[in-house]
Amino acid sequence: MASVTFRDETMTGRAVDEFRLPGLPERISARELVRLRVREEVARHNAAPSHHFRGLVRPTDAEAELNGYRLRTARRLDWDRQADAAEAAFARNGFLLLVGDRQIEDLDTEIDLAADPVVSFVKLIPLVGG
Repeated sequence: MASVTFRDETMTGRAVDEFRLPGLPERISARELVRLRVREEVARHNAAPSHHFRGLVRPTDAEAELNGYRLRTARRLDWDRQADAAEAAFARNGFLLLVGDRQIEDLDTEIDLAADPVVSFVKLIPLVGG
């Protein structure tokens, strides 16, 4: 079994948040890895729902704010819906997925967590007027 560190980074490579998840298979698809990350962050939020959510993608009816999203009401989130939104965001280049020294461009790519246990996510911000 492998452990993975999920790290959120800025475009310059500075880590802004990270958490570790043990007990994963040594080989896993990028899609499964993204969904596991989202499931874990939603589970952490749902353990103590609040108006603030720190996650990969914005929940429905939430506003972006520094280091997360503000929910209109403190509520539990649906991890499956959030995971679907993360897959859609990846498809439209909403974030980069980096493993070791390479960028993952297809969610069906298999990742060897024994060789590369750190997975970085870089959220891309759309340009105004772009």
